[in-house]
Amino acid sequence: MVVANYGSLAIPPHRGAAIQEFTVGTNLTDIVAHRKITIRELGGCMSPIWSSYYGNCHSLLFVMDASNPTQLSASCVQLLGLLSAEELAKASVLILFNKIDLPCYMTLEEIKSLIRLPDIIACAKQSITTAEISARNGTGLATVLLWLQEQHRCSS
Repeated sequence: MVVANYGSLAIPPHRGAAIQEFTVGTNLTDIVAHRKITIRELGGCMSPIWSSYYGNCHSLLFVMDASNPTQLSASCVQLLGLLSAEELAKASVLILFNKIDLPCYMTLEEIKSLIRLPDIIACAKQSITTAEISARNGTGLATVLLWLQEQHRCSS
């Protein structure tokens, strides 16, 4: 889960092919897109305490591993928990399907079908957008930045 607080927008600059690292704990990153936006990255292992970070959350970036079908159901359960949180009812949501650079990734259509994404979107209080990305090679990150900038403008 990545939480974007406005007043503060952050996608670290692409530094070539990155070594895959899992988030352990929480990371803060700032980016500037007209104004500073702070992104707080919370690893999946932190899900029991995610709710303590909901305050002042304007946007939610939820990252799912498009190359790992066995993890998809657990990720979906976590996503449903976030979408049902009253504190996040007004947050805009961007679901990112990461690792599309790997040969074994599932297509967006396959994932949508497996997790019944159209049903989730229809029942959610939040506005939900999806994007395919590769954090490793930067594919789709410009789309994420544009989405964050648009959400930032709407919340100002």
